[in-house]
Amino acid sequence: EVQLVESGGGLVQAGGSLRLSCAASGITVDDYAIGWSRQAPGKEREGVSRINVSNGVTYYAESAKGRFIISSDKAKNTVYLQMNSLKPEDTAVYYCAAGWPPSELSRKLNPWEYDAFGQGTQVTVSS
Repeated sequence: EVQLVESGGGLVQAGGSLRLSCAASGITVDDYAIGWSRQAPGKEREGVSRINVSNGVTYYAESAKGRFIISSDKAKNTVYLQMNSLKPEDTAVYYCAAGWPPSELSRKLNPWEYDAFGQGTQVTVSS
C-alpha cells in the first residue's frame, strides 16, 4: 500500500520559512515524480512544484519560483519543499503526490495527474 505523509506545516509570519516533508512508504521515490500542490479555501487545487527524483529535474509554478525549493533524500525516501519568503497568499493545505512514470507527467504541474496522494498539511501565513 502506498502512503504519503506530509508534515512540517504550521503558522508563520509573512517573510518566514517552512520546510514541508513528504515521507513515502510502499514505493521508492527514486522511481517516481513527486509533486507538491496546494488548495486554498474556495479555490481550486494548483500545482506548486515537482521533482523527478531519479534525475533531479525540477519544475516550479511561477508563484513558487525563486522562493520554494524542492529536494529529495533517497535514503529517507522523502521529498521536501523548502518555502522561503512566505506570503499570506501562500496560505493553503499543501499536498504531496506520487506519479509514475515521471516522463509521462506534463510540465504544467497538473495537480491531479498522480497515482497517489497524501492527506495534506496546513500552512498559514499571517500578515
